Amino acid sequence: MTNPVLAALAQARFRAAPMFARWCELNGTSFCPAAPATVAAFVRDCAALGIERLWPAVQDISRLHGSLGLADPTLGGVATAAISDVANILPPRSWPDDHKLRFRSLPYDLQVYVADRESRRDKALRRAQNDAAAARQKQAALGPPTKPTEGTKNNEGITRTDA
Repeated sequence: MTNPVLAALAQARFRAAPMFARWCELNGTSFCPAAPATVAAFVRDCAALGIERLWPAVQDISRLHGSLGLADPTLGGVATAAISDVANILPPRSWPDDHKLRFRSLPYDLQVYVADRESRRDKALRRAQNDAAAARQKQAALGPPTKPTEGTKNNEGITRTDA
C-alpha cells in the first residue's frame, strides 16, 4: 500500500514541472532529483518545440529543485550548453574570443539580456560615430575657420580692432 502523503507529494512535484515529468516518465528517468545530464537530454529531445516553449519548462525544473532545497540541475555544464544550442544566441561582437566561449555557459535569460544590451550599446556607438562624421563633413564644407583681421567689420557694421 502506498503512503497517501508520499503520493500527494509526488503529484505536487509532477504538477510543478509537468513537461519534464512526463518526459522522464517516458524515458524511465527520475525527474526529481534530476541530474544535469538528464535535463540536457530533455532539452535536446524537445528542441523542436523552440526556446520559447522550452525555457518555461526549464524554469519549472529549476523552481522545483530550488523549492525542495536541492541543487539546480539546469545551471552550468551540459544543461546550459544544451539550452544554448537550442537558443542559438550569438555572443556580443565586441567581446574577446575567450569571453565569447564563456558566454555560452551563462543561463539563457542572462544571454538574452547581455546580447540585447550589447546590441543597443553598439547601435548607440555607431549612431554617435555617424553623427561625429557628419559634423566633421559639415565643418569641412564650411571651410577653414577664419580669424578677423584688424579693422574688419562685423555683421552689424561695427569696425573691430584686435587688441
